[in-house]
Amino acid sequence: MDKRIILASLALAIAGQAQAACTPAQKAELEALDRSWSEAARKGDKRALDAIYSDQFHDLAPGAPHDKASAIAMVTAGAGNNPPVVQDFYNIHCHGDTAVITHRVGGTWQDGDESGNWYARSVHHLVREDGKWRVFANAGHPLDDAGVVTYLDLEWNLADIAGDKAWFERNLAGDYIGVGSRNGKLQDKSEAIADIGKYKVAQADSTDVQVQVEGDTARVSGIYHYAGTDDKGQAFDRKIRYIDTWVRRGGRWQVWSSQGTQITE
Repeated sequence: MDKRIILASLALAIAGQAQAACTPAQKAELEALDRSWSEAARKGDKRALDAIYSDQFHDLAPGAPHDKASAIAMVTAGAGNNPPVVQDFYNIHCHGDTAVITHRVGGTWQDGDESGNWYARSVHHLVREDGKWRVFANAGHPLDDAGVVTYLDLEWNLADIAGDKAWFERNLAGDYIGVGSRNGKLQDKSEAIADIGKYKVAQADSTDVQVQVEGDTARVSGIYHYAGTDDKGQAFDRKIRYIDTWVRRGGRWQVWSSQGTQITE
């Protein structure tokens, strides 16, 4: 999957809804509703689900129950057996009394001694009925390996901004090696994590991202633009052409190597 496709799709959606931007309060309300929907499904709360689904609800996913009653019956049948899921990377758009929510959803799986992570992408269409938002239609699909790695690459940016050493501890392979874009220095995992937080990153964006997957190995390349202040308090604003190698081990993708070259203009 090419991240440029994701970004282009979002740009087209936004351009087509020039007058349809949600207010911050609407986005917060809709995200809270989406999360409460997942929690109600996990707990098998039929009363809450009845209030969340529109009476005209239709599930567009192939093989899924199509109407409201069937959907509630399906999600409550397995209630109590499913662990909580993680939902992130929300995009929410409004147009009058309709809204579209898209987000990533993920969790863990286990089959005997084997375990790993799973990820999917959800798309929900909501309508406002009698002053309340209700789910009118739903669709979703599992992310393929390229999609999973693309989102992990986006997570990396957020981890840089947050100075989140725990993210790097989880997602750098034990035998990780990186080449620094500032000085060409080789770093192993512990050295790379020790450097996290020394630079205060205020902005981190990736563009021109391409992901190729071959079996249990993935290659990610792109341009990383980040800005903030360095360890001496000096402002910086840099662009780096990077290429990373990811490997899948134990059902999880991890960064095996990383190299960046500063772009000078």
